[in-house]
Amino acid sequence: MKRFILAFGLIFGATVAHAEIDIQEVESPGGLKAWLVEEPSIPFVALELRFRGGTSLDVEGKRGATNLMVGLLEEGSADMDAKAFAEAKEDLAAQIGYDAGDDAVSISFKFLTETQDAAVDLLRASLVEPTFDEVSVERVRQQVLSSLRSDATDPDEIVTRAWDSMVFGDHPYGSDYSGTIESVTALTRDDVVEAWKNALAQDRVYIAAAGDISAEELGLLMDRLLGDLPETGAPMPEDVTVETEAGVTVVPFDTPQSVAVFGHRGLKRADPDFFAAYMLNTIFGGGGFEARLMEEVREKRGLTYGVYSYLLPKDHAELVIGRVASANNRIAEAISVIRDEWAKVAAEGVTEEELEQAKTYLTGAYPLRFDGNAPIAQILVGMQMDDLGIDYVTTRNAKIEAITLDDMKRVAAELMKPEELHFVVVGQPEGLEDATVGQ
Repeated sequence: MKRFILAFGLIFGATVAHAEIDIQEVESPGGLKAWLVEEPSIPFVALELRFRGGTSLDVEGKRGATNLMVGLLEEGSADMDAKAFAEAKEDLAAQIGYDAGDDAVSISFKFLTETQDAAVDLLRASLVEPTFDEVSVERVRQQVLSSLRSDATDPDEIVTRAWDSMVFGDHPYGSDYSGTIESVTALTRDDVVEAWKNALAQDRVYIAAAGDISAEELGLLMDRLLGDLPETGAPMPEDVTVETEAGVTVVPFDTPQSVAVFGHRGLKRADPDFFAAYMLNTIFGGGGFEARLMEEVREKRGLTYGVYSYLLPKDHAELVIGRVASANNRIAEAISVIRDEWAKVAAEGVTEEELEQAKTYLTGAYPLRFDGNAPIAQILVGMQMDDLGIDYVTTRNAKIEAITLDDMKRVAAELMKPEELHFVVVGQPEGLEDATVGQ
C-alpha cells in the first residue's frame, strides 16, 4: 500500500487551518485498486466510481442505450422496485448519484459509517442486480424523450449538436449521448441489458474514497460492491482526429440572439505542454472577468454577457473550444473580435504580468478544492483517470510555477491556430458574409 501526503492551508471564513491529505493506494483482496484519504473525525464516507467508456460504448444503431441504462439503475434492483429503493436510501441517509457522459459512467456515493453495510448492499443491488423492468424502462424512456424534445428548441443544445456533428462525424462523440427521438423510441429492454454489460465492468473501473473508512475496510467493500460485475466490458471506440478550417457555419433558427461555438483541435491531457496550455487558456478565455476574451468582447464593446474558452481533452479526441452569445446584429462583430484575439495570442503569446497573475490564481485556488470528503474523492478519481500519479497533488503547483514566458509564447504558437478556427452559429446572424449554411 502506497501513501502520499499533501500538506497545505485551508481557509474557512476568517480561520486558517492546516490540513494534511494522506493519500493511500489500496488494493482489495480481489485485485481492485483505489485511492483513499482516511478522515475518521466525521462518521461519513464519500465514494466515487468511474467506469471508463461511458456512452461512447453505445452499439451502432442503439444511440442512447447507455444513458437510458444509467437512468434506470435506481428504478428497481434485486427485490426492490423504484419506490422501495428510494425509501431504503432515505432510511439509510445515503446519497447516490448516477451520471452518464461521453467517456465515463459516474457513481457518487455518500453514506454514514454506522449504516455502511446496508448502504453498500443497496448500491451493490443497483449496480449488480438491476431489474430493468418494462414499466420502468418505459417511464424513464418517456423522461428522456421529453428532454430530447425540449433540447430540439434550445439554441444552446442545437449549436452543441451541430458542432459535435461537424467535428466528430459518425464517431460516438458526433451525436448526442442521450440519443435521438427515433433511436430512444426503438430501444428495447435487451438493448438496455446489453449496455449495462458493456459499460459496468471491473476492467475499467476507477475508485476513490474519503472519510471514516480504513484501507482494509475499503478493500473488502470494493470486492463486495463490485466483485460480481463482469470482468471485462465492451472495447473502447477508436480515436478521432479533429480537422477544421477557418470559417463560419450558420444553422438558421428563429431567435433574437445567436449562439456560437468555436474552436479547433487541442492537446492531449498527457502532453508535456498541457500545463502551459492550461495557463494560456486561463489568461485567454478561462479566467472569468480577468480573461482577455471577456475584456475585449464584453467589457470594452458590450457585445455579450459572457464569452469563454476551455481545453477539452476527451479520451479519444482533444479540442480547444469556446462559446459566445450575442444579438443577431452584433454576433458578427463578436466573432471578428474573437478571431483577432485568437491570432494575436498565437503571434505574441502573453505578457509577464498576465503570466504572474495566472500563476498566483491557479496555485492559490488549488488547495481550496480539497474542502470536504466528496470533493476530495472526486479529485482523486479524476487524477487516476488522467493517469496523473499519486504525487500530483504536491507536484502540480511546482509545475505551474516553472512555466516561463518563453514556454507560453511557444505553446501559444502551437496551440492557437487561426487558420483552423471555425465557428458554428445558431440563430439569424447578420453580417457574416463568409458563412456557409449548415443543418
